[in-house]
Amino acid sequence: MASNAAVVAILVSNPALSALLAATLASSPALRIRPFESQLALTTYMRLAPVDVLVCDFEGETPADQLARDLRADGKLERPSFRVIALAARIDAALKTASVQAGIDEIIVKPMSPRYLLERVLSQLSRRPPPPRRPSPTLQWPANVIPLFGQAPQPQGH
Repeated sequence: MASNAAVVAILVSNPALSALLAATLASSPALRIRPFESQLALTTYMRLAPVDVLVCDFEGETPADQLARDLRADGKLERPSFRVIALAARIDAALKTASVQAGIDEIIVKPMSPRYLLERVLSQLSRRPPPPRRPSPTLQWPANVIPLFGQAPQPQGH
């Protein structure tokens, strides 16, 4: 396994789904997969080791937006700039707003193919590294934009 492999953390509500996603993502030699069973275990790990992408679930013990908000507000993380891909049963306006405010990079609607998730993780990793983000009480991007297929608008001059 490559020493410069990107680390993908997985925290989803269903252990069977977690195992399936981990096995599919592990098929890529560019990735090291770290599944977690709780927010506490994930947070502890992220304070000790860098994570490049977090895959989480809105149906879990801690919804994806709250998890992303908690992690982005944690000043003790080894790498505060990480991507978040959230899984959701459906997307509505409230979920989109909560996702943008929490700093979620992409939402994938379940059910989905685990191979599609692999494609999206690799796509997120191919983009330039995100700047460290903290949760915002106000929208940072236009309310109708969630960067599912492209880069989020960047401030001019950067």
